[in-house]
Amino acid sequence: MATNPLHRRSVLALGLGALAMPALAAKPLSVVTSFSILADLARQVGGPRVSVTSLAPVETDLHHFQPRPSEVRGVGAADVFVINGLGLEGWAERLAEAAGFKGKGVVASKGIKALAAVDNHAGHSHGHAHGKGTAADPHAWQDVANTKLYVANIRDGLTAADPAGAGDYAGKATAYLRQLDALDAEIKGMLAAIPRAERRVVTTHEAFNYYGDAYGVDFLAASGISADAEPTARQFAALIAQIKKEKIKALFLEQGMQPRLMEQLARETSVRIGGTLYADTLSGPNGPATSYIEMIRSNTKAIVAALS
Repeated sequence: MATNPLHRRSVLALGLGALAMPALAAKPLSVVTSFSILADLARQVGGPRVSVTSLAPVETDLHHFQPRPSEVRGVGAADVFVINGLGLEGWAERLAEAAGFKGKGVVASKGIKALAAVDNHAGHSHGHAHGKGTAADPHAWQDVANTKLYVANIRDGLTAADPAGAGDYAGKATAYLRQLDALDAEIKGMLAAIPRAERRVVTTHEAFNYYGDAYGVDFLAASGISADAEPTARQFAALIAQIKKEKIKALFLEQGMQPRLMEQLARETSVRIGGTLYADTLSGPNGPATSYIEMIRSNTKAIVAALS
């Protein structure tokens, strides 16, 4: 029986075409992070190999965030769950257990030399830190050098969950670390224009101690680490007196937090509000802090402008 030449060519062409088609892309690694800053870092390291979801939406006050049932299910289905640690997410362990999470857990702050959760404003001693049994200040990402450790920990966590992507994760992490080195130098250069003695500002809560320690800025705060415990009348009066005595030039609101205390301070001291800083969250797509790098840059620009 003769073979139809056309049929032979068609089958051959189909076979060659199939060989030429790229293999179907593997399903992206499902990564859930506790808040938006970690989500950005995970995307920077993971690239197209990961699909990242942040439990706390952008521009959300992380201190009062509680995951919803739908978010519990999302953690249960995740391949990787990234949290800050240092007591920031007091609900994380319970959430992972309730969700039946079986993936790779990553504590981004692993290896960080934590600062103590102490107050930098007049007369206020709250003795409160995020979570139970810890006295650490959890806002370690405010120092770019610490964020480099975050990136390394996320890289290692993604690699453990997806060994085939090790080269991709390593390459993207290395490239991003170079960007962070440049950012660190940029911050120091911007602040160099302000005399060290004049680098004193007031913020809503104690979220910038790492930034202040790294870059030579003194931050006073109207509230404590969590912003839950408001100052007493006596403590508030002491802060007003200190602002006037030391001729502090700028007060700052914080994204996601109530402005009432800072607005009252502005009225009492006649010191202007210099803008809004981003401490625990990124901004929406039209805001000034759409990524970690833009957040740090935006905060620094606002501080320099207010003190100039």
